[in-house]
Amino acid sequence: MKFMVLALLVAAACADKLYDAPSARADDIAILRDDRVIEDDGRYNFDMETANGIVMSESGSPDGPEGAINSAGSFSYTAPDGSDIHLQYVADENGFQPQGDHLPVAPEFPHPIPQFVLDQIAFAAEEDARNARGEVSRSYGAPHDD
Repeated sequence: MKFMVLALLVAAACADKLYDAPSARADDIAILRDDRVIEDDGRYNFDMETANGIVMSESGSPDGPEGAINSAGSFSYTAPDGSDIHLQYVADENGFQPQGDHLPVAPEFPHPIPQFVLDQIAFAAEEDARNARGEVSRSYGAPHDD
């Protein structure tokens, strides 16, 4: 027990030597606005803005299943290529659902199915029918009597 107390005292005395705060750098970005509200019932919201143009906002509340937090928010910034990026999102029981003009979009469905795919589907259906009748397929070099 005495060793534990001694170890804790040494650790406390040396703590300021073990951690050095990061030094100010030329590329540190100033925080222009940082507003946060956290309610006792679990609701929260925050708004933040930095000197380099990043803007972020989010709010949430325990409205999900079993008190899970549902949240919604947005952020925007200027990409290295100079384009403006703006993303809005919802995070709830359906997962993280981002929306933004810069995000890739899947082709609409139903999209045209190439003929070779349709041919393969038909071939597979014929094979399934032959197998159901107990016929041996000769399409893939199966042994046969000639």
